[in-house]
Amino acid sequence: MIEATSCGGVVIFRGKLLVLYKNYRNKYEGWVLPKGTVEPDEDFKQTALREVHEETGVDASIIKYIGKSQYTFNTPQDTIEKTVHWYLMMADSYYSKPQREEYFVDSGYYKFYEAYHLLKFSNEKQILEKAYNEYLDLKKANLWGNRKYF
Repeated sequence: MIEATSCGGVVIFRGKLLVLYKNYRNKYEGWVLPKGTVEPDEDFKQTALREVHEETGVDASIIKYIGKSQYTFNTPQDTIEKTVHWYLMMADSYYSKPQREEYFVDSGYYKFYEAYHLLKFSNEKQILEKAYNEYLDLKKANLWGNRKYF
């Protein structure tokens, strides 16, 4: 068994959530949140921001840590036990450009219920829901987008 750590972001702009569509040789297909592997000498926040930027072209700001998800999957060589650390992030525009090299063919911002139903994995749906509820709480308290909050 191999342990792997990734970090990612739930990115919000004007109440809408950023999701990516991946199509890998028609074998792997589905909507996901941006995330990726921690590189040497990176902390989790740096990884999350870098991966969001690489996979979507979006420059985002971290608002807060949301939590982690864990799952396992098999490769021909081994079983991978993955932990993903998630951050609630704010984008400064609707711009996004999917990273073709990683087989992302579409990206965009969607209303919560649309993004929730598009997502392929239940653990990402749970993180999306948790992040969106945090966003609503911050918005209600007039803290969303308030630079003092960072």
